[in-house]
Amino acid sequence: MPELDTAEQAGEIPELAKIVGTEECSLTLDGVRWRYLRAGSGPPLLLIHGFMAYSFSWRFNMEALSRHFSVYAIDLPGCGFSQRPGDAQHSLASDAEGVLRFMDHFGMEQADVLGTSRGGGVAIVLAALAAQQSMRQRIRRLVLVCPINPWSSYGRLLTRLLSTALGGFSVTHILPRLQVVMLRYFRKLYGDPRRISPGSVEGYTAGLNVPGSFEHMLRIVRSWHRDQALIEESLPAISEVPTLLLWGSRDTAVYPSSAYALQRRMKNSALMILDGVGHVPYEEVPDEFNRVICDFLLHDTPPTPLETAPGAPASSQISSVTAGRAD
Repeated sequence: MPELDTAEQAGEIPELAKIVGTEECSLTLDGVRWRYLRAGSGPPLLLIHGFMAYSFSWRFNMEALSRHFSVYAIDLPGCGFSQRPGDAQHSLASDAEGVLRFMDHFGMEQADVLGTSRGGGVAIVLAALAAQQSMRQRIRRLVLVCPINPWSSYGRLLTRLLSTALGGFSVTHILPRLQVVMLRYFRKLYGDPRRISPGSVEGYTAGLNVPGSFEHMLRIVRSWHRDQALIEESLPAISEVPTLLLWGSRDTAVYPSSAYALQRRMKNSALMILDGVGHVPYEEVPDEFNRVICDFLLHDTPPTPLETAPGAPASSQISSVTAGRAD
């Protein structure tokens, strides 16, 4: 693999945006600088964050996952402390193509990919892109944490409104000044807001304070409905990729009911529902989340349908887990 580029050229990154025990890195792909965090050794595992987020999302997971994997937590272009690329890059397709080039840069012949929310959509399109290029084996396994999908109706009207001229003005000029709205939005991502850790809101705000963040968000919103169609179009190409679908039962951002429609289209997927948890299980119940991810990637638990076909070792599929609640 090529030497890791340091993040010296990335500009000032506040301490609260960093994760202890990880290496701050950056590289330039097609003229756009990517910031990413790296930790551990072993097979590569790529972590892809969701909408309005960045690698900060994985602050409670990097240490546990890096015991078994070479973990790469990416700030997608336009997000966190990566470069804001302008109009050219804002869709699931462009992000997926970028992640594939990221893999090429490091000579990753195969990797596991974990994506959450919109990052789950990127992971789906990435796996389909590899399959379409006759390289399906490059994505060994997928973990999709409450991924955006066409069968969850939340946000359809809102994204259409925000795509208008008035909606665009509110995203780029009004929303950045309404911290109370941002705090309310963040609290709704949790099944139990009492589980929000100190510094969480401040950490996400640091990534959004980088100039150009809200303009990039607006471009994502305007591509939202095309991206949803692309997700559905991508599923036949990856139906046999071993996949874990992981949801919180109290997810109000991507409805848990949509998980079943998605699972029906992914023939080799297992579904796990975390009881009482919201949209960000990796933050809300990180110990349980880390255990589930390592079980799936290392020990084939829960098994996917093709692994439990006749002739495969018998074991039971887990469909629901009760997560620990705050006192």
